[in-house]
Amino acid sequence: MTLQQQSRIELSTAVARLSYSVRTDVGSVRKVNEDSVLAQSPVFLVADGMGGHAQGEVASQTVLRVFDEHIARDLPSTPERILDAIHSSNDAVRDLSAADDYGTAVSGTTLAGIAFVDAGDSGGYHWMAFNVGDSRVYTWTDGVLAQLSVDHSAVQEMVDAGLISVDDAEKHPERNVITRAIGADEFVDADVWLLPALAHQSFLICSDGLTKELDDAAIARVLAMDIRLDAAGRSVADILVDEALEQGGRDNVSVVYVESAFD
Repeated sequence: MTLQQQSRIELSTAVARLSYSVRTDVGSVRKVNEDSVLAQSPVFLVADGMGGHAQGEVASQTVLRVFDEHIARDLPSTPERILDAIHSSNDAVRDLSAADDYGTAVSGTTLAGIAFVDAGDSGGYHWMAFNVGDSRVYTWTDGVLAQLSVDHSAVQEMVDAGLISVDDAEKHPERNVITRAIGADEFVDADVWLLPALAHQSFLICSDGLTKELDDAAIARVLAMDIRLDAAGRSVADILVDEALEQGGRDNVSVVYVESAFD
């Protein structure tokens, strides 16, 4: 079980208060948990080591190490520092593979997360979301769950091209084939979004081990409970992971749920 955790970021005219819960689980089938999670204000992320690839677990842990080295704790970061951490993570993961490695011998990991950043005098404070691969970032606003990130996967490209439906994508045999990953190429192409920091915001970050077992409606039902800890002492992250395990837990499952407010 994970307790609801809290942190604060001192700003020039206010205090950003962050409340979050985190859980990662090996699941019911896999022998090794290749997921890694970081919940260390101002950065929250999930990295899912590429299954079937060499050193997937080490690859995801390498991303956490690089972010920890690059980002100061409990202070607003900047978009430039976050991008530098992403690109440095890519370099570090590529260093795990030998020069003649190819295909499934190449180490890699997905990366999805958010960071509280100062975009400068003209921009102000924002949440910066970022994604490489098929781990996801969602927003939870006024009872509506919305996927912010776009999966970098073969089936998502088929959906975008109108070749298959969203429902077909959920059971397509190539749904695990991702088209971008940290460590896969010399230059990593990360999707990023800057969202103005509002009075109250909530984000869900997860590996595909959650979304393989729970659809968006099932996830939204848990978030709509609006709890910190349930009667059994479980956090939001605990409940989501437990429900994924009850549905089969065929993959590693990782969840980070973040709520922010200003004083």
